Amino acid sequence: MSLKTRLTTLLGIEHPIIQGGMAWTATAELAGAVSNAGGLGIIGAGHMPTDLLREQIRNTKAITDKPFGVNLMLLTPHIDELVQMVLDEYVPMVTTGAGNPGKYMTALKDVGVKVVPIVPSVALAKRMESIGADALIGEGMEAGGHIGDLTTMVLTPQLVDAVDVPVVAAGGIADGRGIAAAFALGAEGVQVGTRFMCAEECTIHPAVKEEILKAKDRDTVVTGRSTGHPVRVIKNKLARQIMELDRDNKPEEIEALGTGKLALAMRQGDVDMGSVMAGQASAMVDTIEPAAAIIAAMVAEAESVMKSMPGHVGS
Repeated sequence: MSLKTRLTTLLGIEHPIIQGGMAWTATAELAGAVSNAGGLGIIGAGHMPTDLLREQIRNTKAITDKPFGVNLMLLTPHIDELVQMVLDEYVPMVTTGAGNPGKYMTALKDVGVKVVPIVPSVALAKRMESIGADALIGEGMEAGGHIGDLTTMVLTPQLVDAVDVPVVAAGGIADGRGIAAAFALGAEGVQVGTRFMCAEECTIHPAVKEEILKAKDRDTVVTGRSTGHPVRVIKNKLARQIMELDRDNKPEEIEALGTGKLALAMRQGDVDMGSVMAGQASAMVDTIEPAAAIIAAMVAEAESVMKSMPGHVGS
């Protein structure tokens, strides 16, 4: 049984596991640990100042000599600077969200950077493939943070049927069973976010990790629908306030209330009025472990499950 796929070959990694590029969460410490363990670590750039992202990239290179990536949020005001810095520092791979990376595709690919957009729909996936995406991450609404309308279970096989590049399944995957399910649907890798929030190397505030550890199956909610940019979070005081504003259709007030709240949670540990972005898989996370242990357990379980499948999916 092997989990080797076109994705592992494309990215030069041992296991087909990409760590989610979560803003204020996915720092050099986590990215380096995931890459050292054979997955692909990702730095979440978010709205980072350019100099801070440069420091994060260099810190990651000091931790690991293996491939890693940066998640670029294309709506970031200084995105041109961030892309240029990624080119200057040479990052092997980027994932992109919240926009179209077409403007930067030629420059990135000319220096060998693999470009893997995150997509919530078949239409966007086809567009990204047409402009040169090396692979695609199909993210279902089970994921934490900004989400689309489709579930991972439904989105993944449609993407596999629609494009020729490797498809990575994301959203709701926190163990080896999720990897096996993704492979059964035709994916060639998975992206995992929430599970890695409880990696020892993840530098978010311990109070946020505790919220994930105690979360039950219905403890995440989708907020901000009226803004057109819905966000999945663990239910708390802030989430309830935003949901009330949603019901009253007050998107401007939601935007104002939500400003700075992700950092308030992840960095300062305010789990009442901070935005605790985490996926539905929070309910499946019950331990804090090193990233290497998380990956080893996921791979071993995936291999065991897939061996028991008729026809040995993924073999």
